[in-house]
Parts: sequence; C-alpha cells; structure tokens
Amino acid sequence: MNISGIIRTTHHRAQCIADAVSTDNLSEMRTWAEGNSVITRIASSKVRSVIASMDDYLMNLTVAEDVCEKSIQTDSSGVMR
Repeated sequence: MNISGIIRTTHHRAQCIADAVSTDNLSEMRTWAEGNSVITRIASSKVRSVIASMDDYLMNLTVAEDVCEKSIQTDSSGVMR
C-alpha cells in the first residue's frame, strides 16, 4: 500500500519558506513554491511515517514562516526596521 498526500499553504514569502523547509525533507517528500503557495507532497508505505512526517513538516513550516517574515524586517546591517 502506498499513502500520499499534498499540503498546500499560502505565504507572503513562499519561495523563502519552501527553501527553508525543503532542507529537512525526507526522501519521500518534495517541497516547492508556486506563486504564493508552498506545496509539499509526502508519500510512504506506512501510515505512521506519513503522520510523523506531516507533524514534523508543520512544525518546521511554522518556524520557517517566522524566520522569513523577520528577515524582511531586518536591513543589511542587522538592524530591525
């Protein structure tokens, strides 16, 4: 049995977020940005693996969103605007 799913979320800086979360992708995951959406496909032969991957991904997504939003608030000298 093969289980797969797609998570699509909308973000102001979708490419930044896709780049950040894709570094933690497992071999059965693929993440990319399309416009203002971040799309991740997860597949596995085990339900528990899909659930664990989704849980980890959603936590990473939250952190990436915070980091990407804060990065646009900081100028090149590191001072918050």
